[in-house]
Amino acid sequence: MAWLVLVLSGLLETAWAIALDRSAGFTRPVASTVFAVTLVLSMAGLAYALREIPVGTGYAVWVGIGAVGTAVVGMVALGEPANLPRLLSLLLVVAGVIGLKLFH
Repeated sequence: MAWLVLVLSGLLETAWAIALDRSAGFTRPVASTVFAVTLVLSMAGLAYALREIPVGTGYAVWVGIGAVGTAVVGMVALGEPANLPRLLSLLLVVAGVIGLKLFH
């Protein structure tokens, strides 16, 4: 259960990062609210998962999922470049996250 919550919390990290960008410095109320709610839920999920998963592993997996998710949303929906070096770099992060899970 802790791993499932950790993955969901990582996905919520992606949501709050995108909402933070869209909040335009907290001048847009809806995006700012989405940011605040997803941030709290993401942190709460991380805290829950860390009851069973070591902090180094849990935090690295959480950040990795959030970073890859945010980068993918940026490339797919926000017009950021999706070149081969960027994609390969994201694959390395994914490999690291998988490795941390496998060798936990």
